[in-house]
Amino acid sequence: MNWKRTLRIGLFWMLLCCGISVLWGFFLDRASRDGMGDFKGIYYDAHCLFQHLDPYKVDEPLRVYLAEHGASPSPSDVLRRILSVDVYPPTTSIFVAPFALLPYGPAHYLWMILSIGVFTLAAFLIWTSAADFAPAIAGVLICFVLANSEAIFATGNTAGIVVGLCMLAVWCFLRDRFVAAGVVCLAVSLAIKPHDAGLIWLYFLLAGGVYRKRALQALAVTAVLGLAALVWITPIAPHWLPELHSNLLFDQLPGGVNDPGPVTASTSGPAMVISLQSTISVFRDDPRIYNSVSYLICGALLLVWAAHTLRLRFSISRAWFALAAVVPLAVLVTYHRPYDAKLLVLTVPACSMLWTEGKPVRWIALLATAAGIISTADIPLTILIILTGALHIPTAALSGQMLKFVLMRPTPLILLAMGIFYLWIYVRHAKPDIECTQQVSQ
Repeated sequence: MNWKRTLRIGLFWMLLCCGISVLWGFFLDRASRDGMGDFKGIYYDAHCLFQHLDPYKVDEPLRVYLAEHGASPSPSDVLRRILSVDVYPPTTSIFVAPFALLPYGPAHYLWMILSIGVFTLAAFLIWTSAADFAPAIAGVLICFVLANSEAIFATGNTAGIVVGLCMLAVWCFLRDRFVAAGVVCLAVSLAIKPHDAGLIWLYFLLAGGVYRKRALQALAVTAVLGLAALVWITPIAPHWLPELHSNLLFDQLPGGVNDPGPVTASTSGPAMVISLQSTISVFRDDPRIYNSVSYLICGALLLVWAAHTLRLRFSISRAWFALAAVVPLAVLVTYHRPYDAKLLVLTVPACSMLWTEGKPVRWIALLATAAGIISTADIPLTILIILTGALHIPTAALSGQMLKFVLMRPTPLILLAMGIFYLWIYVRHAKPDIECTQQVSQ
């Protein structure tokens, strides 16, 4: 099969699978009072700034929303929470401002179109890198991700754009094409969700050579954007930093929406918290315990990863293995939800390279990658919440804790196993000279 025909077939299937998510997300948006709830949050945060109101002051964006829409229909409790507490950095409002200048109707459709376009293009480009090795395997894995991204399009969460921009930056850097655009993409993703793109940026910083230069350029652009945001927001909200810190702590209180503990309202399903803390908390619901254990485990693995990255000479194949190792750990180390885990698309090229080697390890690679993708996919997580929603598992005994852990919160363990596997591959088995490898001068 010639390459152009392979590209056309791959693009067709990816558009089709993305269409499934878009169609379902559109109907969820229309059918629910909470439709595009995450976008409404950042949209009315920007409206606050236009009206010279402090968006980080609790309930301020909610008052702006009610002033524009009235109390009928009354926003749900979930939407009230989103509109009451702003947890995004000021730089987010810089990017939302052009949308906030428009009425909500056209603004949220344009946001959805941008999310769809950026995310789908990024997934397709990463597939083109994996298709050099195993186009069918890579296509199935990435199509599954695209067909299970309803939550991004239904809620309007920034993850669709942030993850897409981060993947575009990786493709630009490793393909050495449109590098300036890649720098801007990485900078924007860092500015909106640094906990999503931070460890990807760190890899290029540690890789050295021209990649370190690109990472520093992205950081500089992020700093400029941050300065512009501060110039805008500081006169309006001079106490935004302690207010933001307070909002983040409020969301993580026991029973709060971002609480990783077992009493949180979102213990399973497409909105579940998937950080390692959410698993450890099943055994000991104490932030001092589950945070310390999570940081210790992830920190040790990241230290090994960083040390190995500094020691190795750069090659494209090693870069894909390094990214495959760090992406699951990036999702685990701190607060994330399944839509952030769409970054797992970056593990597909490494899986494809291992598949072409023809060794038994290729089956482990496929199983680990597929398990990570499936365990963070919207449809399987929806099925999980349907099957386990009525279960009331006592957790006083260790057996009950283990059962709840396996049945209701398997995702963090799967991601941890995936990260350890690819870290082992990166440290012990990554080869410098695989087809399409490029050496870059240091």
